[in-house]
Amino acid sequence: MRPDYDPLDDPPWAMQLVVRAEKADPPSHGAVCEAAATAVVRLLTDPRAADPDGAWREAVRAWESRRIRKVTRRARGVRWPEAEALPGVTVEHAGAQVRAFPPGPVSDVPPQLAKLQVAGLDLAEAGEPGPPPEPPYAAIALNPEVTITTGKAAAQCGHAAQLLLRQGRRKDVAAWVEAGAAVHLARDVPWRTGVKKATVAVRDGGFTEVPPGTMTAIAWIVRT
Repeated sequence: MRPDYDPLDDPPWAMQLVVRAEKADPPSHGAVCEAAATAVVRLLTDPRAADPDGAWREAVRAWESRRIRKVTRRARGVRWPEAEALPGVTVEHAGAQVRAFPPGPVSDVPPQLAKLQVAGLDLAEAGEPGPPPEPPYAAIALNPEVTITTGKAAAQCGHAAQLLLRQGRRKDVAAWVEAGAAVHLARDVPWRTGVKKATVAVRDGGFTEVPPGTMTAIAWIVRT
């Protein structure tokens, strides 16, 4: 047995996230991160994933019993409608479109997704960030001391939203989900202050871009 063998990652599974990124009118970094996080929550709370007889329930259960991975891909032109034709959940937000797909083995990704590029999705911010949505919403902050691409950041925000869904105070989570699972990328909260108030924190597995154990994102629910 290999010294780095991990039974929690045998075989590795992942949730695929696809970002629509047209050359002529790309979305902003923040909008993609927010849309990705909301898409993850909406998929996990979709009846197909949450109901006992839902078509995605067993896939979600198998995935969450392993190390949680998300893979962010980009699509443009005809590749986007090809991806949208597959079962999943699309979120449109502030000019961004992100589709989340039921998780599965990384060795068995549908060909319409496997052909989409993973690395290199790095988008600019679009001027001043917009105001937060009406509460309740999830506030997610990214570690300002860690440099990551938009694709990686979107996955980390998805992780944070998932942890918040599973570990947050039930009453707060229920209100957030019922209101649409809106997400706001918090940029005006000092990192150390945010860490102290956060409900959940993401520590990266170290598969891409950052060392293992790096705290990449934190999240909490804003009710008022």
